[in-house]
Amino acid sequence: MSNSPQTSLTQDDPLTDFDAREIELLGQTKRVYVAGAGPAVIVMHEMPGISPHVARFARWVREAGFTVFMPSLFGRDGAVPQAEEGAQIFQRVCVSREFRVLAGGGTSPVVAWLKALARRAQAECGGPGVGAVGMCFTGNFAISMMMEPAMVAAVACQPSLPLDDPAAIELSEDDAATVADRLSRDDLTVRAYRFDGDRFCRAARFEAYQARFGRHFDGRVLPDQAANPETSPFFAEHIKSPHSVVTQHLINRDGEATIAARDEILAYLQAALLDAKRPSLSR
Repeated sequence: MSNSPQTSLTQDDPLTDFDAREIELLGQTKRVYVAGAGPAVIVMHEMPGISPHVARFARWVREAGFTVFMPSLFGRDGAVPQAEEGAQIFQRVCVSREFRVLAGGGTSPVVAWLKALARRAQAECGGPGVGAVGMCFTGNFAISMMMEPAMVAAVACQPSLPLDDPAAIELSEDDAATVADRLSRDDLTVRAYRFDGDRFCRAARFEAYQARFGRHFDGRVLPDQAANPETSPFFAEHIKSPHSVVTQHLINRDGEATIAARDEILAYLQAALLDAKRPSLSR
């Protein structure tokens, strides 16, 4: 797959091949970058924002046959993650009312807006439903969004919340029960990826999801040696372990485990949204 039109991952990405929309939902307006054709996939960026690596992944999703909706949730859009700026963004997000970063906080309020975005995207793009891919700070949100009937596929890459309890998941008990019922009723499976030695998304988190959702949770673990050692300044300074499976730590070369993970994710989305036998949702 190509990385056009942005070829450099070390320079800010202008994102000019996306339509930057201001979308108001539930009384809140957020910028959402939209591109492509076909069923909708919501790509949620990692900390500290929509980096060139995240935009590259969104373009891969677009090229796989989807309309990408990439909401800007924090940070400076298109920017290469810098160490000091990224740390400042992290601190601001941690005290934001939209996010529940510590254990016991339940489902983050921003999930309600993201579910509304899924409804909007499905109404616009049609098809059997909507997929979502979350990363790091937003990784858990993809699974939380499965409460929304428009959602039919979710991928959680290195889900990192809550930050203070590696064995907890970013869902209230009632919402976790709702997701479990939905997955069981419609026989859906959510995917998740992490590196074995990730300090922010540990084995205990996958075990917690497995215990809650059983066979409907498919967690996959990559060896640490599969991670790209060359990363942006924010990751080099603040992320001291393999972490970002499909962005910063991906090695864009045939035969690499991270490329295989990318291809698995795209195939999973295609099976759910392009090859699905289920009828289109009516709104």
